Order: sequence, then structure tokens, then C-alpha cells
Amino acid sequence: MISNSQLVNKYFRHNKKFPHIWCPGCGIGTILGNMLRAIDALALDKNDIAFVSGIGCTGRAPVYVDFNTLHTTHGRALPFATGLKLARPELKVLVATGDGDATAIGGNHLIHACRRNIDITTIIFNNYIYGMTGGQYSPTTPHGDKASTCKLGNIERPFNISQLVEAAGATFVGRTTSYHTLQLQNIIKKAILHKGFSVVEVITHCPTTYGRINKKGNAVDMLKWQKEVAIDKSRADKMEPKELEGKIVTGILIEKQLPEFCEQYDNIIEAAQNLKNSKPGGSK
Repeated sequence: MISNSQLVNKYFRHNKKFPHIWCPGCGIGTILGNMLRAIDALALDKNDIAFVSGIGCTGRAPVYVDFNTLHTTHGRALPFATGLKLARPELKVLVATGDGDATAIGGNHLIHACRRNIDITTIIFNNYIYGMTGGQYSPTTPHGDKASTCKLGNIERPFNISQLVEAAGATFVGRTTSYHTLQLQNIIKKAILHKGFSVVEVITHCPTTYGRINKKGNAVDMLKWQKEVAIDKSRADKMEPKELEGKIVTGILIEKQLPEFCEQYDNIIEAAQNLKNSKPGGSK
């Protein structure tokens, strides 16, 4: 396995972007590090990877790594990634997005990327809050929890992201936590290799904003909570619904093969060209 120092020297840009902006104990660095370990294990060439993000704490992830990168506008990572994939289908396109970036302002783009089944791997860093932009509650903030915009507790029901993307048509859905690092690497590897739209939801922690206002303790306490509530799908499938209340099912939740969008688009282009050429004078 690649060491931390080797990881930094091989994949990070050595420039004035450091030190990074994330708070001590934040889970984003853990997820990014394990994404890079997955890429290293697959022996992918850095020039063959495009890494796209939107706005927010998670949106800063591509800034630090030595791939082809795009840091786009809020909620718009997937439209940029879609255009990139259509223009350069040979690239492995990865998207890093937060729970607010992906399912609030970017929610419409997320569900349509799922139904298109375009070959993009989207990693959703779900820390239950808008960490960078003011601590507002997000579509995944648990019912009753507090944020800067719901100081007496959130009255809205949260999205279950993995269920949402499954219903919208994603052909690969995995979920894990920032505590379960080996599982995280394995799921990301399989998501990258999957031909179609892949979503990896990672339950992670924001000790500074979410943790503090909800009295969840420090980063270590929040990681312990992830360990305690996670149930692997192989076990969860044998449990009753009541036993799973308050638990987070982890593992590969959906994996199926359906026609991929770019390949279908190429077929349409070929069919249109053949139709044009079949007409008198069409090939001129």
C-alpha cells in the first residue's frame, strides 16, 4: 500500500495552495486520501483522469491534486462533468460534491445524470450540513438537528441519498463512512471500473459546524458514531426493519448493467451520418 508521503508526492500539487483549508478533524481529507489510494491501486494514469467539483468544503478537493481538474459553480459539477465526458469519453471522470451541493442546488442535475447513466463516478461527501457557506441545514440534516438556519431544530425530513439516486436510475450505488477506510477504497475502485453512472455516498463528519452546534463531541467521537451505526449490507439483508432503525447500511447497494449514455450517443451520431449518406448527394 502506498504510504502517506508517497501519496502526497505522487498525487498532490506542490504549490502555494497549502496548507489546505479544511478544519482539523474534518473527514474530507480522509475521503480524498482514500480516493487517491483507490486510483493508485487501479494504476490509472493521472493524465487520463478528470476531477470535477462544485462549491463548498468538498468543492476544494480538486484544487490540491495533480489531475485534469475543474472547480465549477455551486451545484453545477455534474453538468460540467457531463459535457467533459461527452467531449472526451476516454477520460475517467470523477466528481466530488457535498450533500448540499449535490442534492439541493444541484439536485436536478443529479437525478438527470442518474437517469442518463453516463459513465461518471460521483462521490458525495455527506456531512449533513453546509459547512463552508454559513452552517445552514442541508437536505440531509437529520430531523430535529440544529443548524444556523434552524436553531430550534430541523423540521424537514432528510433525503436518503442512496435511495434517491437508485430511484433516479444510477446503475452503481455504494455507501460507506469516513471511518471505514478500506471499504471506502474498495467501493471507489469498483465505482470507477463500473460502466455507467456511479454514486458513492460517504457519511462523514463536520466537527466544526455540525458537530459543535449539535453537541456531537469532537472528530474522534463522531468517527466512533460512524463505526457504531454502520451495518454492512450482507448483515442488513438478514435483519428486520425495526432492527435497522437508526443504522446506516453500508456496502455496494446497487450494481447493474444498462446501456451507457456516451455509447448510445455515438450510435445516434453514426445512424444520423448513415442516414445522411444514404440520401442522393448526401455524402458530398
